[in-house]
Amino acid sequence: MEAKSIIKGSAYPIRRSNIDTDQILPAKWMKRVERTGYENGLFEIWREDSSFIFNDPMRSQASIIVAGENFGCGSSRQHAVWALRDFGIKAVISSSIADIHRGNLPQEGVLPVELDQDVVELIMAATEANPKVEIEIDVTNRTVTCREAGVFATPFRIDNASHFNLIHGYDPIDVTLTFNKSIEQHESSRDPWLPKCGPEFV
Repeated sequence: MEAKSIIKGSAYPIRRSNIDTDQILPAKWMKRVERTGYENGLFEIWREDSSFIFNDPMRSQASIIVAGENFGCGSSRQHAVWALRDFGIKAVISSSIADIHRGNLPQEGVLPVELDQDVVELIMAATEANPKVEIEIDVTNRTVTCREAGVFATPFRIDNASHFNLIHGYDPIDVTLTFNKSIEQHESSRDPWLPKCGPEFV
C-alpha cells in the first residue's frame, strides 16, 4: 500500500446523512470473488440519475468525498471500500464515519477524515459552489485546509493505529510482518516437535 503524507484534490460533495454500504455498493456486487474492479459499482443506483454529483463532468478528476454524518453505516462489507478505492477516492470527509467502515477504509489506503460538523459544512458549501475547489489534507500532521472555505490547518480525528499505517503504507499483513523478528525468536525457542509458523512456513 502506498504511504500517505499529503492528499490534494477536488471533491464530490454529497449532502446526505446515513449513506450506508448498500448505497455505496449494491449487494449484487457481492457475488464477485475478485478483490478489484468495483469502480463501476460505486453508487451505481444513484449514478442512474443524471443529476447525481458523480455524473458531473466538471468533477471527473475529484478524489475526495465530502458527505453528511454517519457515512458508511449498515453492513460491514469490505467491498464498499474496494469500490471507493478502485474509483480513485483517496479520502472521505464527514462529521462521523460509521465505526466498522472507518476501520475498513485505511486498510485499503482510503483516509477517513472526521471533522466538526460546522467545518464539514463550510467545506461542503465551498465544493458545491465550485467543482474545482482544492482540499489539502496533511495526513502526517492530521490537518485539513480548504482556503476557499476559510478552513486552515484544522485538525481532524483519526485513531493512532490507522494513522500510523497510512503514513507508512502498511496494510494488515505489513503490520504483522513488522513483528517478524519477534516471531522468529519465538519460533527458535519452541520444541522442535511443535508446528512451525511464520512467513517461511505459509
